[in-house]
Amino acid sequence: MDGHPIENLMKSTMENIKNMIDVDTVIGNPVSAPDGTTIIPISKVSFGFASGGSEFKDTNLDSSNRHPFAGGSGAGISLKPVGFLVVHKNTIRFLSVTEYNPYDKIIDAMPQAIDMISGLFNKDKANGDNYSEVYNPCDPCD
Repeated sequence: MDGHPIENLMKSTMENIKNMIDVDTVIGNPVSAPDGTTIIPISKVSFGFASGGSEFKDTNLDSSNRHPFAGGSGAGISLKPVGFLVVHKNTIRFLSVTEYNPYDKIIDAMPQAIDMISGLFNKDKANGDNYSEVYNPCDPCD
């Protein structure tokens, strides 16, 4: 016995959406520049779908003894470019295509901040400072 007609509509809609949306839609194919830089486009994809139908009274049975059915389905997809991931030698940067966003600066500054902090720890170890003083607020002051 076949499934309900609405099941077939939903299945067909979902299969078509699945064919349209894949990893290459969100993260595009990398493009290599002659200087060794690789550029990867990044997009934001939103989608939705709806299906619905109606069966009619028993008096309207067709020759297959199935209720007449009317239905439909639809889908909507939004694809918005967000930016580009640029890989060059040992650096990775995200170039946004939207207006200035303060979070972009924070993300761009993270590698330098990590290098600076690790450099401070390595500098202390090189000077023989392998201890740390712990402040205990419960200790009486001298």
